[in-house]
Amino acid sequence: MPDGRDTTRLLLIRHGETDWNREGRMQGWAPTSLTDRGRQQARSLGTHLADRYDIDRLVASDLERTRETTALLRDQGVEPAPTFDPAWRERNFGVYQGLTKAEIFEEYPQFAATTGVSATRETPENGESLLEVRERVLAGWNELLEGADGETVLVVTHGGPLYVVLGHVRGQDILTAITDHSQHNCALNEFRVGETVELVRHNETV
Repeated sequence: MPDGRDTTRLLLIRHGETDWNREGRMQGWAPTSLTDRGRQQARSLGTHLADRYDIDRLVASDLERTRETTALLRDQGVEPAPTFDPAWRERNFGVYQGLTKAEIFEEYPQFAATTGVSATRETPENGESLLEVRERVLAGWNELLEGADGETVLVVTHGGPLYVVLGHVRGQDILTAITDHSQHNCALNEFRVGETVELVRHNETV
C-alpha cells in the first residue's frame, strides 16, 4: 500500500478500449461501449487498484463507456459507490462525432492543434470549444482538490480531460497539453496533493 492515510491522492484513469478507439474515431459524448479487450483492461486495472489502494471515493464521467468501466472496476473489488459527474466527460465534438481524426482535421483544419491558438476557440456545431472543455474539467478538478483532504479519490474519465489536467499541473497551455500527452486505455495517473500537486504515476497500464 502507498504511505499514510493522511496523504491526499487523486487517481485518474481513462476508460477501457472501444471500437471507436480502435478505428480512431472521435467519440465525444456518443454512447459507445467497451470491446472485449476493453473489458479485460478494466478488470485487470480493477484488481490492481483494489490490491494497491484504499479508495475512499469514486467519481466518473456519466458517459456509457466510463459507466461500463466503472462497473467492471467495482466487480474486481473497488468498493465505493460511484458518483457520476458530467464535468469529467470527453469533449463534445457535436456533428463531427463518429468521424475519424484524420477526416476531421483534413476537412476541417480549423480544429487542429497545429492551427494555433485560434483552434482553442473553434466550436463544432452542437459541440464545445477546447477552452470550454478546459473550463469544465478544471472546475471538476478544483472541486476534487477542495474536497479530498486526506482521501484517495478515483476518477474514471477520458483522454481529453486527462490532457487538460496533466497540462494544468505542468503549467502548459491547452494546445501544448494536447500535443505533448498521450493516454492508453485504462492507464493510471496518480497525483499526490500537498503544498503542491505532484504527479507520481503517469499513463501506467497493468
